Amino acid sequence: MRYSAYSIIKQALSGNRLWTPAWREPEPKPHYDVIIVGGGGHGLSTAYYLAKEFGITNIAVLEKGYIGSGNVGRNTTIIRSNYLLEGNIPFYEFSLKLWEGLEQDFNYNAMVSQRGVMMLAHSDGQRDAYARRGNAMRMHGVDAELLDRKQLQTLMPYLNYDHARFPILAGLLQKRGGTVRHDAVAWGYARGADMRGVDIIQHCEVNAIRRDEQGRVTGVETNKGFIGCNKLALATAGHSSETARMAGLELPIETHVLQAFVSEGIKPVVDHVIVYGAGHFYISQSDKGGLVFGADIDYYSSYAQRGNLATVEHTMEEGVSLIPGLSRGKVLRAWGGVMDMSMDGSPIIDRTPIDNLYLNAGWCYGGFKATPASGFCFAHLIAKNESHHVSRFLRLDRFERGHMIDEAGKGPQPNIH
Repeated sequence: MRYSAYSIIKQALSGNRLWTPAWREPEPKPHYDVIIVGGGGHGLSTAYYLAKEFGITNIAVLEKGYIGSGNVGRNTTIIRSNYLLEGNIPFYEFSLKLWEGLEQDFNYNAMVSQRGVMMLAHSDGQRDAYARRGNAMRMHGVDAELLDRKQLQTLMPYLNYDHARFPILAGLLQKRGGTVRHDAVAWGYARGADMRGVDIIQHCEVNAIRRDEQGRVTGVETNKGFIGCNKLALATAGHSSETARMAGLELPIETHVLQAFVSEGIKPVVDHVIVYGAGHFYISQSDKGGLVFGADIDYYSSYAQRGNLATVEHTMEEGVSLIPGLSRGKVLRAWGGVMDMSMDGSPIIDRTPIDNLYLNAGWCYGGFKATPASGFCFAHLIAKNESHHVSRFLRLDRFERGHMIDEAGKGPQPNIH
């Protein structure tokens, strides 16, 4: 079924009794050309682009939970491409361009809202760094605008501009950045992949990866039995270390929890996505009025989809320091996403030393905003056995070669990135 104004009217006149499921619930076939482990945003987008762009449709996406139960439904929904380094700007700009046409592409309302992303500067040095970042962005054809304090006060009068330690001096604005409804992204990609013949198999947990005498992957052992494949792609987010270990690989990543929060609904006040330069705090307002915000990861390794109270306190302190009015609001709920933090804070999209095993991992904080480009580039890699030109820097062996993509400049410490 194709969604349109006509289909909505037709369904309304029929009492909404003719809607069909957005995707099928197939039983796994004995063998596939490609198996993608992980039914999150990256796994689903990979399947979608493999089918749509490269004509490979004999694909299974295996998800141990239900679609949307992982990080794709556990994030703060921000999209942007305001990066500094050569290895990042083209990739995330490619992703942002895909976001801009995504709803028309897969015929689903993902609620893409390009409200603008503002990064605040609190010192002369930080303002200079943002000017450099903005110049790097503009050299790659990406929109960027450096605003002074007076311009910020006009746009955002509710911020604490005269903080004793961290006064707000300037801001770097990317107007094309914004937010997207995270659940709708998962549902739209799942529906689009299913329409092209991809089997999306929920509640199918991979327990082992089977390899032949030559070391090639032949398939996976699951709770639904053995499923064979010609190529195996891993897109398991915070569980990448565990799934890669099934194939005998040790990855240069750690797993940490990132918490997010939403407040009670209030009247519209935060028109942009705001990033607090004095800490690692970011906030936006949802269409329902809730303030959606987050800060740093919980600095210890964990696979639990929940965090600790120390990080909750830290997040609230940063939020109130930036926007004093937040102290009068109430937090409704919090959730945690399990993330794999790489050694340089940047992702990995590459072939592994095993000939027919492919890896999509190490997304740190940037996984959601990269969903379209990640899927497209991973699909390109699987189909052609070579990297897409915008993801050519994201190789697994860069840690061995010393060619890091350290956007934050914090060295080889995953928990710091």
